[in-house]
Amino acid sequence: MSTNITFHPGSVDGQERIALTGQRGVTIWLTGLSASGKSTIACALEQHLLHLHKFVYRLDGDNIRFGLNKDLSFDEKSRNENIRRIGEVAKLFTDASCITITAFISPYRVDRDLVKDLHRKASLPFLEVFIDAPLSVVEERDPKGLYKKARAGEIKDFTGISAPYEAPENANIHIKTDETDVEGSVRIITEYLAANSYLAL
Repeated sequence: MSTNITFHPGSVDGQERIALTGQRGVTIWLTGLSASGKSTIACALEQHLLHLHKFVYRLDGDNIRFGLNKDLSFDEKSRNENIRRIGEVAKLFTDASCITITAFISPYRVDRDLVKDLHRKASLPFLEVFIDAPLSVVEERDPKGLYKKARAGEIKDFTGISAPYEAPENANIHIKTDETDVEGSVRIITEYLAANSYLAL
């Protein structure tokens, strides 16, 4: 824990920022098994919202591990820290009135709850989106060959095989990607954003 530090508030409060940018920030947290479709949906959603002239940015699990979290492994403690860090980053983006899309397996409820609480304490909106697909489906997709390696014992602590995935119990949005394509998934999320006044002040 850092010591001898003092939080320095800026001269712009949240309501002034919203009024001047014409947009309210929100974190859209996509969680689900590897190969469930999180990254594909996140990319398509980002593009769609940009075409609506929204200030939006996508944070992807693999991409973050090339930089900010490149010092972390995939054991439980490292996974906890991975989610904590990205939760803090997402909070900053959302505080800046950005529609922040994240795509992370984030397998543990306690870690997702921690991120929700970070946003709650900062009075920032957080939407949990469960990108759901049966294990049999994601194993069949397996675009990176990770499930095959996990089944062969080449990858340890792999979510869904040798490590748990704790599905959301009360997600804001639940999308079953074995039943809904990418376009339909983007439409579901966009309609939710519109219905809850995240796309217009």
